[in-house]
Amino acid sequence: MVDGKILVEKLLRYAEKFLHLSKRDEIYFRNILLREFKLDEPTEENIDLSFIDTLDVPDVIVNELETFALASGLIEKGYENLYSTYIFGILSPLPSEVNRAFNEIKEKDGIEKACQYFYDLSVKNNYVQKTAIGRNLKWEYQDGDRMLEITVNLSKPEKDNKEIAKLLTAPKKSKYPACLLCKENEGYQGTLTHPARENIRTISLTLGGEPWFVQYSPYAYYNEHMIAISENHTPMHIAADTVDKVLDYVDFFPNYMIGSNAALPIIGGSILNHEHFQGGGHLMPMHKAPVKIKCVSDKYPEVKVGVVDWYNSVIRLESSSRKAIRDLAVDIINAWETFTDEPCGIYAVTDGVRHNSLSPVCRKTDDGYIIDMILRNNRTSEEYPDGIFHAHPEYHNIKKEGIGLIEAMGLFILPGRLKKQLNMIAEILCGKEEYDYEKLSNPENYLYAHRDMIKELVASGIAPDMKTAEERVTDRVNKTCKNILYNTAVFKPDEQGMDGFKRFLLVAGIR
Repeated sequence: MVDGKILVEKLLRYAEKFLHLSKRDEIYFRNILLREFKLDEPTEENIDLSFIDTLDVPDVIVNELETFALASGLIEKGYENLYSTYIFGILSPLPSEVNRAFNEIKEKDGIEKACQYFYDLSVKNNYVQKTAIGRNLKWEYQDGDRMLEITVNLSKPEKDNKEIAKLLTAPKKSKYPACLLCKENEGYQGTLTHPARENIRTISLTLGGEPWFVQYSPYAYYNEHMIAISENHTPMHIAADTVDKVLDYVDFFPNYMIGSNAALPIIGGSILNHEHFQGGGHLMPMHKAPVKIKCVSDKYPEVKVGVVDWYNSVIRLESSSRKAIRDLAVDIINAWETFTDEPCGIYAVTDGVRHNSLSPVCRKTDDGYIIDMILRNNRTSEEYPDGIFHAHPEYHNIKKEGIGLIEAMGLFILPGRLKKQLNMIAEILCGKEEYDYEKLSNPENYLYAHRDMIKELVASGIAPDMKTAEERVTDRVNKTCKNILYNTAVFKPDEQGMDGFKRFLLVAGIR
């Protein structure tokens, strides 16, 4: 049984060490916690709390807090995370104080130190789930001069059957906050169907003359994964003001990259109803890819232009002139929105429905600005009902979900189910488990989606040991991810595709 009085002292020590709680406020917050825990007085024991100063993450204290709350009847089972988030929200600095401290550090010591303060707070107050993120499987695939990063996402917690049953009877979500990205999430208590956000803190800034804010992603896909979000609940779009906003962002955060999802279904990420960008301190595989075809814009001679040596269709712009690179990027957006090329299967509009969009990705270097423009198209067909320029059906066993901005840049986020499934496939491949195609062809079989892939792997020979089998399975996943990116290319890397790419570049004023 966790001693509630001792837990109060642990929380106070942790908050003073890591959450910037002033010693002057200790008595006040002790009384707040005693009331929350329904305790009459603090402990009189002399406790050694020095171990708290060595903690990298708050997991130990969070676990004790949730165990105590459940055992003391403060909460029902299933509400543990909501309660611990609430308590850590109480102990975290107010949003105004976080913004004041961030801007003060930025002014005095620079943006990198300010980000370090903000990110560290987001980890220490248990908003960024660093331990859960660390459980993700990660590896790199070197494909000649190019490289992909692949993760199997295990960080988002799975609900057990009891929690799922509660969801069925949970009250329907109100219209507040309007979505998971809205500013009103800051301090929101959460429900069984909407995550608690008492411990989230955001930094306000202006992008494109509009009020925006930034926060770190709780289940980050890469280092310091930051999300920039409009304060207005307006739909995603790609236009001239999008370029203005990403340029404003890298002027404010020159240490981070930023990109926008394409603003259409299939190619536009999972949230289209609220304008937001993905950024952070990570150089994506696409960023490391060189230019394979150098081009020229006569209208903007101060901008270096090139086709990137990448799997999908990317135009790279580089310039020290913000205005020139901005204007050329806008010209490309406008040209692509109406571009049709029948030989490449690209149609801008069918039956009044738009299909062309793109993802601008912006960085800043000592030499100026770099904008990578990833061309996308979401048209479907009878053969490819999930998208012609989407992962094709033969790859859906590995990845069926939309290929958004992050994956288009070469960082694949694969579903957590694959950890167990890939291990089971390796066991079949090395003979530890029986191979029976008929059993695998039963839709109820856990490996049903992989039946054809397993058949092909087995046909190439049984592996001598588990290590070799795992390597062969991983290699198959690597090549599948590569092929998915080729699927998303609107201009394929063949003669017909490159001819089509050149036709588009000419339309955009580039040769």
